[in-house]
Amino acid sequence: IEHGRSIHRHVFSPGYRPKTFLLNHLLNMYVKFRLLPEAQALFDQMPRRNVISWTTMISAYAAASSPPLQRRALDLLILMLRDGVCPNMFTFSSVLRACHELQLLTQIHCSIIKVGLESDVYVRSALIDVYSRWGEMSSALCVFGEMVTRDQVVWNSIIGGFAQNSDGDPALHLYIRMKRAGFQADQSTLTSVLRACTSLALLELGRQLHVHVLKYDQDLILNNALLDMYCKCGSFKDSDSIFSRMVDKDVISWSTMIMGLAQNGFSRRALELFKAMAVSKIKPNHITILGVLFACSHAGLVDDGRYYFRSMKKLYGIDPGREHYGCMVDLLGRAGRLDEAVELIHKMECEPDAVTWRALLGACRVHRNMDLAAYAAKQIIKHDPDDAGTYILLSNIYANSQRWDEITEVRNAMRHKGVKKEPGCSWIEVNKCVHAFILGDKSHPQIIAIRRELKQIIHRLKEMGYVPDANFVLQDLEEEQMEDSLLYHSEKLAMAFGIMALSSGKTIRIRKNLRICGDCHDFAKLLAKMESRSIVIRDPIRYHHFEDGHCSCGDYW
Repeated sequence: IEHGRSIHRHVFSPGYRPKTFLLNHLLNMYVKFRLLPEAQALFDQMPRRNVISWTTMISAYAAASSPPLQRRALDLLILMLRDGVCPNMFTFSSVLRACHELQLLTQIHCSIIKVGLESDVYVRSALIDVYSRWGEMSSALCVFGEMVTRDQVVWNSIIGGFAQNSDGDPALHLYIRMKRAGFQADQSTLTSVLRACTSLALLELGRQLHVHVLKYDQDLILNNALLDMYCKCGSFKDSDSIFSRMVDKDVISWSTMIMGLAQNGFSRRALELFKAMAVSKIKPNHITILGVLFACSHAGLVDDGRYYFRSMKKLYGIDPGREHYGCMVDLLGRAGRLDEAVELIHKMECEPDAVTWRALLGACRVHRNMDLAAYAAKQIIKHDPDDAGTYILLSNIYANSQRWDEITEVRNAMRHKGVKKEPGCSWIEVNKCVHAFILGDKSHPQIIAIRRELKQIIHRLKEMGYVPDANFVLQDLEEEQMEDSLLYHSEKLAMAFGIMALSSGKTIRIRKNLRICGDCHDFAKLLAKMESRSIVIRDPIRYHHFEDGHCSCGDYW
């Protein structure tokens, strides 16, 4: 930089008037050295500025991490237009990154159309990226659909957009279209498609993509995507293999494995890996600590959880966020320390959200604290008025205590607000085809055979001591109706289909949209023992590995 500053002084020596193209090079130098104040001073000094001068400065501000500096990029675009300089494709591609409001994005999109740059591949790719960042995938797909010619970058942008928004199905369909259009997948494509497989828990498809990954040299981002996919599909034999063979590991690699182990019920291993991370001299981030607290919570390690929570600021410089507080509330609540959990919520530096109160409500259900449950439920509904799960859980808590008047109030509130319970849905992948099951749904082509198989399984399980637990259905049903409702829970249908469709000994892997109920949990444990096979169920909270009559969660979820 000192050599650069010497040249800067030289070209402004007395009697010399540097050309604009030379000043643009100096401007670019200061930007590359991240010396924005000096770049701005030079820019203000320039007697004449062309499109390159403006674009260099706009790009520099747009790439800044600070929102005020990013807003400066938008201010410069306005000044550029007032100065009579027409932006080019690089100007718009840069300034789009600085859009901090959806309304601003649509205004700039209109400006792009006005100057006739809407068909430029760079601009369209940037538009797709930014619309995706705002979750506006219909707009991103519209921009993509209007393109006459598409290149690898544009395909990667639209596939990556859907994958980042956890919309895996369209991402996979677009990947197939891309291949049919004659484009080969690169590292960026594979990273996005692996993310799509992760959101859908498609292990077999993920393994096929792993074969394509092996064609490239060791790539940290790709390896991290593979780790995440195997962890979230519950295949720890594969994730362990990837992790142990990785030459380079960053904080994301370690955090992915720690969080994966914790969510899959291997809490002790997660804490051991965290200690190994400390030995490797890699500094943890807030996600790493979240994984550690999650491990402590689901293993009931109260003292360890307290230690890590209290020391995260002192040892690692990380301020506790809502997620960290939520894990601690969950930890204390599961241990029956409800008063301490409430005290912690009231001491939070940030306002508790619905997730924090849900953790407390779940603990109240386990420990049958009706009054505190009602208080927690009201706090959840205040933050999330359409949360049907809270109404149902509160209703069943009251039913277990035979508080029928309160149940009527809860049901009336649901009807008044138009809140409806989301039906339980489970998915299972068989021969690269995903089969979906919903409670009471009879649309599956093999539903008659599946129900027959399920009845036979239940008959055999009852001989092993299985008794349907009616605490997990609506409490105003007759006893026979309760048992019939339990019989056709979506995960039971998926397990029965897995027994029918998968070869003996093959792991049954199921993903579901709601937390697994206690009855289905007992059912899965006994089924795994009876069939001598592994069953993995992934719900929104954690993963359950059932083997030989036991679950990796230790019946603590």
